[in-house]
Amino acid sequence: MAVLEVEGLEKIYTTRLGGNQVQALTNVNFSVEEGEYAAIMGESGSGKTTLLNILAALDRPTSGEVRINGRALSSLKEKEISAFRRDNLGFVFQDFNLLDTFSLQDNILLPLVLMGKKYKEMKPRLDVISKMLGIYELLDKYPYEVSGGQKQRAAVARAIITDPKLILADEPTGALDSKATDSLLKIFSRLNQQGQTILMVTHSTKAASHAKRVLFIKDGEVFHQIYRGELDSEAFYRRISDTLTLMMSGGGE
Repeated sequence: MAVLEVEGLEKIYTTRLGGNQVQALTNVNFSVEEGEYAAIMGESGSGKTTLLNILAALDRPTSGEVRINGRALSSLKEKEISAFRRDNLGFVFQDFNLLDTFSLQDNILLPLVLMGKKYKEMKPRLDVISKMLGIYELLDKYPYEVSGGQKQRAAVARAIITDPKLILADEPTGALDSKATDSLLKIFSRLNQQGQTILMVTHSTKAASHAKRVLFIKDGEVFHQIYRGELDSEAFYRRISDTLTLMMSGGGE
């Protein structure tokens, strides 16, 4: 079953001055199956951020459709969007997006609080997730008291605490050092092995090499996609690098 379906997606922006139009996305089509781990790559300005914003229901396309768990985003009323996003999507951002005035525990539990859950329902899940991510002993600390890697683990915990249909990760390793990056990528792989569906937008070939499929976006269109298959991360890394080189040189497959 497809958790995410994207059909004929197009996005055109009209500039305020002069009325010029900019085509950010052109006829984008792809799907992400339940339990899949996919990555999206492309140069700056390729349309990755626009695409992610539409998938997250933060922006609406000019035409085309996005369905998450079978529900068309275009059918959502404005007052329904926040609840739908909270119930179906988990987000992991490059800059963590943690609230400095909240402890890690409160940051992680915030989505469940907004869903109206009681603490006695939340605590067992918090304990399991925080122990799995190695931050159980840090729950009472504040974001400014922990490292970047620990902040990102808290952000991952917040993303999965609602048991979302899909995790959307936007450059999740961008602010991390190599050690924290390796740790986070192992966490993503482990979550995927447990059945979590993940779609990651990244510039990092290393991060993408841990996914099972990579889609390449160029000039607002899906240029190409490759599957890991039986390749290990090192071999898949080389294949991704070769595809990026081909894409930047203007070639095609």
